Amino acid sequence: MTLPMSLRRVIALAALALLAALPARAFETRASAAWVYDMTTQTVLLDKNADTPLPPASMSKLMTINMLFEALRDGRVTMDTTFAVSSRAKAMGGSTMFLNETDRPTVRDLIHGMIINSGNDACVVVAEGLSGTEEAFAHLMTERAQALGMTNSNFTNSSGWPDPGHRMSMRDLGILAKRLISEFPEFYPIFAETNFNYMDRAPANATNRNPLLKIAAADWQADGLKTGHTSEAGYGLVGSAVMGDRRVIFVITGLASDKDRAEESEAIVNWAFRQFTEKTLVKSGTRVTAAPVWMGAADSVGLVPAADVRLLVPAQVQEGVTAEVIYTGPVRAPVTAGQQLAELIVHVPDLPDARIPLVAETDVPAGGFAKRLTTAAEVLIRRYIGGEGTGPAPAS
Repeated sequence: MTLPMSLRRVIALAALALLAALPARAFETRASAAWVYDMTTQTVLLDKNADTPLPPASMSKLMTINMLFEALRDGRVTMDTTFAVSSRAKAMGGSTMFLNETDRPTVRDLIHGMIINSGNDACVVVAEGLSGTEEAFAHLMTERAQALGMTNSNFTNSSGWPDPGHRMSMRDLGILAKRLISEFPEFYPIFAETNFNYMDRAPANATNRNPLLKIAAADWQADGLKTGHTSEAGYGLVGSAVMGDRRVIFVITGLASDKDRAEESEAIVNWAFRQFTEKTLVKSGTRVTAAPVWMGAADSVGLVPAADVRLLVPAQVQEGVTAEVIYTGPVRAPVTAGQQLAELIVHVPDLPDARIPLVAETDVPAGGFAKRLTTAAEVLIRRYIGGEGTGPAPAS
């Protein structure tokens, strides 16, 4: 028996009371560009010029740090590996960890120097130590960024030193922050450290500039990542904070002062945590709807999420959110429990749609001879009476 013409089925679902919500008031940031992301639910909360390539200043040091973390993970270096300091590295201006040519800093020293001191000299030492020259290293940084999906990034140096060709978007910096947090949990706690003074040479530059690390908030705690500032870029920050099981990361740039940066960063974190709540919308295994089955021992199969569906919704609960199920059917038997058959799409005002796979609730074996005979008869009757139609009526 030939499977009838497949149809794309869309089933609108009444919004559950748990889903009904009023969209949160958008955050009006003073930053020229910004990206705010709830890492736990993979939800973009704010996007302002997030894909525009901009001068990233020292925030781009995160890419140099990522390259060094990858070298550690691959076994090319260890935390105790030492690097030479060239005259070029020593001569770097701006933020520094005050290295001399006679020094042999360890990888551990250099990581702390880049994160806490924002040392331009440390970045050059890492670049030359891994690739021979900073130019070669910058080329590898760009190639690696593209491979990681950071398509609006181009590097000409390792430190974020001002250069017309040195650019990153706020979303790219967010992608990089997510990677550092999720891929390198053994190294990530260093971003929360507040002081490092190599060889006791720089007491005035020994404090981490991340303003959120100084806040002892009652309900959330910052733990990274990197500040940035040049006259062209303004003041910026790649930040991350946790509250309970939730983690929010954000990237801002273009602020007029370090005071503005501190105020804006704290305001964004408060807004992200307090204007949105994480809720379980559908429990794992709960039937959402059913799909018709072609030539099966049963006429339909339940569609369920394989895992709990947890989404961010605005904190004030009212009317507003809708959901629908999309699948191509009827589904051909046999069907195996857990087989993905459909997609639940939840539309939350002012947030990206959430797309959740739905799977078969149970096995549906292929029907026997009697089922095939009955189905064939039904198809013939429909063709004879209706003049068209080749299978079960669409779900509604």
